[in-house]
Amino acid sequence: MATKHTLDQIRKDIEKHVGKNVVLRANKGRKKMIVRRGILENTYPSIFVVKIDDSNCTRVSYSYSDVLTSTVKLQICTKENMSVS
Repeated sequence: MATKHTLDQIRKDIEKHVGKNVVLRANKGRKKMIVRRGILENTYPSIFVVKIDDSNCTRVSYSYSDVLTSTVKLQICTKENMSVS
Protein backbone atom coordinates (compact mmCIF):
# COMPACT_ATOMS: atom_id res chain seq x y z
CA MET A 1 0.00 0.00 0.00
CA ALA A 2 1.23 3.46 -0.85
CA THR A 3 2.13 5.69 2.03
CA LYS A 4 2.40 9.43 2.40
CA HIS A 5 6.17 8.97 2.22
CA THR A 6 5.83 7.43 -1.27
CA LEU A 7 3.77 10.37 -2.56
CA ASP A 8 6.22 12.84 -1.00
CA GLN A 9 9.09 11.10 -2.80
CA ILE A 10 7.24 11.33 -6.13
CA ARG A 11 6.59 15.05 -5.50
CA LYS A 12 10.27 15.69 -4.71
CA ASP A 13 11.36 13.83 -7.85
CA ILE A 14 8.99 15.89 -10.00
CA GLU A 15 9.98 19.18 -8.30
CA LYS A 16 13.57 18.69 -9.49
CA HIS A 17 12.43 19.04 -13.10
CA VAL A 18 10.29 22.22 -12.94
CA GLY A 19 10.86 24.27 -16.08
CA LYS A 20 11.99 21.33 -18.20
CA ASN A 21 10.34 19.89 -21.30
CA VAL A 22 8.29 16.75 -20.66
CA VAL A 23 6.28 14.18 -22.56
CA LEU A 24 3.02 13.41 -20.80
CA ARG A 25 1.20 10.12 -21.39
CA ALA A 26 -2.23 10.06 -19.76
CA ASN A 27 -4.59 7.11 -19.68
CA LYS A 28 -8.10 8.47 -20.20
CA GLY A 29 -9.85 5.09 -19.95
CA ARG A 30 -11.42 2.83 -22.56
CA LYS A 31 -8.04 2.31 -24.23
CA LYS A 32 -7.58 6.05 -24.84
CA MET A 33 -4.07 7.34 -24.34
CA ILE A 34 -3.24 11.01 -24.73
CA VAL A 35 0.35 11.94 -25.51
CA ARG A 36 1.30 15.59 -25.19
CA ARG A 37 4.46 17.65 -25.00
CA GLY A 38 4.84 20.52 -22.61
CA ILE A 39 6.80 22.24 -19.91
CA LEU A 40 6.54 21.23 -16.27
CA GLU A 41 5.35 24.59 -15.01
CA ASN A 42 4.83 24.24 -11.27
CA THR A 43 4.33 21.83 -8.39
CA TYR A 44 1.96 22.18 -5.48
CA PRO A 45 1.40 20.02 -2.38
CA SER A 46 -1.20 17.82 -4.12
CA ILE A 47 -0.83 18.43 -7.87
CA PHE A 48 1.60 19.40 -10.60
CA VAL A 49 0.88 21.58 -13.65
CA VAL A 50 2.11 21.09 -17.21
CA LYS A 51 1.81 23.83 -19.84
CA ILE A 52 1.03 22.13 -23.14
CA ASP A 53 2.94 23.14 -26.30
CA ASP A 54 0.19 24.09 -28.73
CA SER A 55 -1.22 27.23 -30.29
CA ASN A 56 -3.44 28.18 -27.35
CA CYS A 57 -2.35 28.48 -23.76
CA THR A 58 -3.45 25.13 -22.31
CA ARG A 59 -2.51 23.85 -18.89
CA VAL A 60 -3.29 20.45 -17.40
CA SER A 61 -2.88 19.33 -13.83
CA TYR A 62 -2.55 15.88 -12.34
CA SER A 63 -2.12 14.55 -8.84
CA TYR A 64 0.92 12.65 -7.62
CA SER A 65 -1.31 9.63 -7.01
CA ASP A 66 -1.95 9.56 -10.79
CA VAL A 67 1.79 9.03 -11.26
CA LEU A 68 1.85 6.42 -8.49
CA THR A 69 -0.97 4.40 -10.12
CA SER A 70 0.54 4.83 -13.62
CA THR A 71 -2.52 6.69 -14.90
CA VAL A 72 -0.05 9.40 -15.92
CA LYS A 73 3.51 8.82 -17.06
CA LEU A 74 5.91 11.72 -17.15
CA GLN A 75 9.07 11.53 -19.25
CA ILE A 76 11.67 14.27 -18.94
CA CYS A 77 13.00 15.30 -22.37
CA THR A 78 16.69 15.41 -23.03
CA LYS A 79 18.45 16.21 -26.27
CA GLU A 80 18.55 12.49 -27.13
CA ASN A 81 14.81 11.81 -26.69
CA MET A 82 13.15 14.96 -28.06
CA SER A 83 10.76 13.08 -30.36
CA VAL A 84 7.44 11.66 -29.18
CA SER A 85 6.94 8.02 -30.08
